[in-house]
Amino acid sequence: MDKLAQMQAFVAVVTETSFVRAAAKLNLSAQLVSKYVSALETALGVRLLNRTTRKVHLTEAGLNYYPRAQQLLQELSNLENDLAGLQQQASGILRISAPVFFAVSHMGALLTEFQRAYPKVGVDVQLNDRKVDIIEEGFDVALRIGNLTSSSLVARRIAPIHMMAAAAPEYLQRHGTPTSWEAVKQHKVMYYSYATNTPYAPAPPHALPGGTMVSNNGDLLVQCAVAGAGIAIQPTFIIGQAITSGKLVPVMCHDPLPGMALYAVYAHRALMASKLRTFIDFLSVFYGDPPPWDVPLQPYL
Repeated sequence: MDKLAQMQAFVAVVTETSFVRAAAKLNLSAQLVSKYVSALETALGVRLLNRTTRKVHLTEAGLNYYPRAQQLLQELSNLENDLAGLQQQASGILRISAPVFFAVSHMGALLTEFQRAYPKVGVDVQLNDRKVDIIEEGFDVALRIGNLTSSSLVARRIAPIHMMAAAAPEYLQRHGTPTSWEAVKQHKVMYYSYATNTPYAPAPPHALPGGTMVSNNGDLLVQCAVAGAGIAIQPTFIIGQAITSGKLVPVMCHDPLPGMALYAVYAHRALMASKLRTFIDFLSVFYGDPPPWDVPLQPYL
């Protein structure tokens, strides 16, 4: 039998000083309330109430048990109300995992505006380019960029991610501007070390042609391209500023590379806390399509 229901019945009987009134308060029959109280006494091994035809009286054990039971039920009610409040209004600490360069370059304004709109939400942002274990490491949400494979996690698409190839004007003057991806392979190409099945990656990293450069850090490759090292192939959120400033010139715009997307990845769809639901909705509106980093690049996309 439900111990909580037994405790509620006992407290109601004491509060109402009557099994009948307690039954009416709990919307139960008087017989069931009496059964609950008897079961509680049996489970505890003590008598809590002395019953007469007109009144009920607390025994010594009942006097000791009643205030504690009443406090426990009140704390449980408060807990349920607090949890309901979390579902209704955005509050609490939101733990976010995000890629390093993306967060440093494009999340400052987002987080500032989000906390202005939802001041009761505290934000804990951890930057890491590895794929974190959201559940094991205690994150509410992880921002991930790429083409996601199926998993037990929920992924919501936030914004498109375009790839672009670009080189310094001086490099193109010396080596020419390629007009096909086969021609790009003849240049000094710089791309992510984990890139596979692409029209510009001529070989796996352990057998790179001379002059090719790979790295797990896109910002480094863009800096090398600005210095004239070759053609960098990077997401627009990394390479875009160098293009709009004129430090790099885009190539192969007539034959764009397959795109990716920015995703918000989280563990559970059901009973999502309001702080998480609100943040993901805010992400979608703030970044949108096109996202802010792509707006100046529209002539090339």
